[in-house]
Amino acid sequence: MALPSVEAARARMLAWAVALPAETVALADAVGRALAEDVHAIRDQPPYPASAMDGWALAAADAPGRLRIVGESAAGHPFEAALARGEAVRIFTGAALPSGADTVVIQEMARREGDVVEVPATPRGAYVRPVGCDFRAAERLLAKGERLDAWRLSLAAAGGRGDLAVARRPRVSFLSTGEEIINPGAAPGPYQIFDAATVALVALARQWGAAATRLRPVGDDLAATAQAVRAADCDLIVTVGGASVGDHDLVKPALAGLGLELAVEGVNVRPGKPTWFGRLADGRRVLGLPGNPASALVCAELFLRPLLAAMQGADPALPMIQARAAAAFPANGPREHWMRARLTSGADGTVTAEAFADQDSSLVSVFAGADALVRRAPDAPALEARSLVEALPLARA
Repeated sequence: MALPSVEAARARMLAWAVALPAETVALADAVGRALAEDVHAIRDQPPYPASAMDGWALAAADAPGRLRIVGESAAGHPFEAALARGEAVRIFTGAALPSGADTVVIQEMARREGDVVEVPATPRGAYVRPVGCDFRAAERLLAKGERLDAWRLSLAAAGGRGDLAVARRPRVSFLSTGEEIINPGAAPGPYQIFDAATVALVALARQWGAAATRLRPVGDDLAATAQAVRAADCDLIVTVGGASVGDHDLVKPALAGLGLELAVEGVNVRPGKPTWFGRLADGRRVLGLPGNPASALVCAELFLRPLLAAMQGADPALPMIQARAAAAFPANGPREHWMRARLTSGADGTVTAEAFADQDSSLVSVFAGADALVRRAPDAPALEARSLVEALPLARA
């Protein structure tokens, strides 16, 4: 049976992704969440003409000249009377201009003598932030589906919002399988390995907006695997290991009794060919990832990341870029290859991708040094150095 391409497999998975309901949370709890509404400003920002510098507020028509000082305007404490001709007000950054003033002369350009200030000729509107120069009332500030970072939260706050409607976090349970897998920090036997993949996958899922939990690992046991999945209270189950077709790859057979229906049984990709996706009779989705850490993490970027985005109403498209190959690439085989690589930026802004020489899917150290995946299409011809390649940047803290 011909396996689907990465793009086709992802499309099948996304077709079964269910958008989660919205909930309203305070701004402080919204970081990392996906907006479930458009955000509009409740008023102009700034709501009054404001000074951009410390100096003197006056009418440009009075400059140059010697003006009588009649008061001051500070942020939150404006000068409330109207300025008459020939008058000036000491003003501080962010403070409101009084009625009758249309210009600010910065303090370095003025000279005070008692109750009089001498100012030079200054263009009308100098150092004044006009009403609404940032945004206007009812203007859309943020769009539904946008991921909220600190800067977008600041914009929502400036627009007057104290809470926001966001998609509920997808609840994702991660289950690693295999007799050889033990928890990090435990005392290993001579033929056991630490569960490096699941720890990283949980961290990635949280980074992508999920409420992620790591279940207790299970061995190669049909009943134990089925029970662990049955008991998981989640929207999406991600199994790690047991995804292939060997005698000890028991995850899909274990879930058959839970009504597993498959949308993807494997993918024409390297690494990660055994990746699969389906849903259980109770509606929960299941993503099966290979046990090799690099295979699991590559396929998490290709499939879990867009799935979680779709569940939150965000754009599931991968943020691909083009880069120049640091060295020549050999011809690719029949499977789409996503190679761990390092990106560098030149002084001219050119991005260069250097693929690691050893792409063995078990090498965690290589992935730790990578900040991108370079895509090589199936049967792609050899490429010379400096040729354009597609790359997926990896978010690194």
